[in-house]
Amino acid sequence: MTVDVLTHDEETTEAPAPEAPAVATDEAAVTESASPSEGEASPAEEEAPKPKRGRPKGAASASTAKKTRTVELILTVTGTADGEWQAELKNGSKWVAKGLEIPAAAVSRAAKELHSDLSGPIDEVINQAREAQAAKVAALEAELEKAKQALAELDA
Repeated sequence: MTVDVLTHDEETTEAPAPEAPAVATDEAAVTESASPSEGEASPAEEEAPKPKRGRPKGAASASTAKKTRTVELILTVTGTADGEWQAELKNGSKWVAKGLEIPAAAVSRAAKELHSDLSGPIDEVINQAREAQAAKVAALEAELEKAKQALAELDA
């Protein structure tokens, strides 16, 4: 009868770890010429270690890592040069919300909360929109002033 003992190194294709003890050749296989009688265990069978089932403990492997369930939520925030912002939220392939109007100040606050690398470029876009709106207001005020003067000349 022959009993083979497999070590962790024989089960996997990885190189043996330097701290793993080597198995002596007399432990790897035990050969017995006579079979023992029924009910009796020979000393060689009692001394031979049985191969353990399953994965060996302490073996580092990527497959033993705990797999966590991830949820894919996609938030898209879109802004225009006029300072109008919209948000869309998608859960996997299903739309949760589309075309929600968001104030620019809320977008700026959210970006600051998330990360400074996000808030810088977003604040630049908001500031450009603010400057464009201020220029538009100044142009409209000048046009309003001209209209008031024209009205005053017509009334006189």
